[in-house]
Amino acid sequence: MALRRADTCFTCATPLPAGTRATWDPVAKTVTCLACPAATASAAPRDAARTAVHEPPPIDVGDPGRSARQEHDRRHAKREAQIEQKWGTGRMGKIAKRLSDDPQTTKAWAAGASGEERVAQVLHDRLGDQAVLLHDRKVPGTRGNIDHLAIAASGVWVIDAKKYQGKVEQRDVGGWFKTDLRLYVGGRDRTKTVTDLAWQIEAVTKALGTEKPSIQAALSFVGAEWPIFFAKPLRLDEVWISWPTKLADLIATEGPLGPEDIDRIARLLSARLPSK
Repeated sequence: MALRRADTCFTCATPLPAGTRATWDPVAKTVTCLACPAATASAAPRDAARTAVHEPPPIDVGDPGRSARQEHDRRHAKREAQIEQKWGTGRMGKIAKRLSDDPQTTKAWAAGASGEERVAQVLHDRLGDQAVLLHDRKVPGTRGNIDHLAIAASGVWVIDAKKYQGKVEQRDVGGWFKTDLRLYVGGRDRTKTVTDLAWQIEAVTKALGTEKPSIQAALSFVGAEWPIFFAKPLRLDEVWISWPTKLADLIATEGPLGPEDIDRIARLLSARLPSK
């Protein structure tokens, strides 16, 4: 198992930092480093329970789109409560509810949740056991969340899902003597979605602590339009901009992390950036 907090090996007294893989003895409540197999084996006749190797607990992968869905439901319920306050809960109140509709600001939360769910499903289906996917992660000390984290051989991917309509394109609006690349979707400047990933990358970097895997950031658009022929992902300010299936291909590229590295880093991020 990977230690959640620093400890000391019961056999050789070696300090074990948080994240170190070691054997946990639930009876004696001690840890033994993996470099002490002989000592562990010799202890077996005295106390078999102390040598038992327990499977690590499952990783809390979270629920994609949960916080966005909850915010939509909260706003929807608030609007209906306001209608009931004005028209009552009887026939007039029911008619008023049917004739009214949620404002666009409320509908946007439902669309966001749907986009996150779609991205999560595609990544899960295409990556299988090549990556550990964490969804809807809370950043302690903030009100924000990270839609998805993917931990794979290629590194840690910070992913923001967006459900927008229209053509995705990169435009240079800088004029003759200045380059100013911006992201447009459906004719609207969406560059802020790129810059907003900076704080998420910072939060993940802080959560990783002494772990130093490659960190990649990506925007994944659901429902947007891409060129029919020769479609390829964009990259702006070191952020990948793509559709879900192509993003899965990018994540699945080869890299330096092995299965144990992926598991260790995924557990660390799951603990320090809990699901909402």
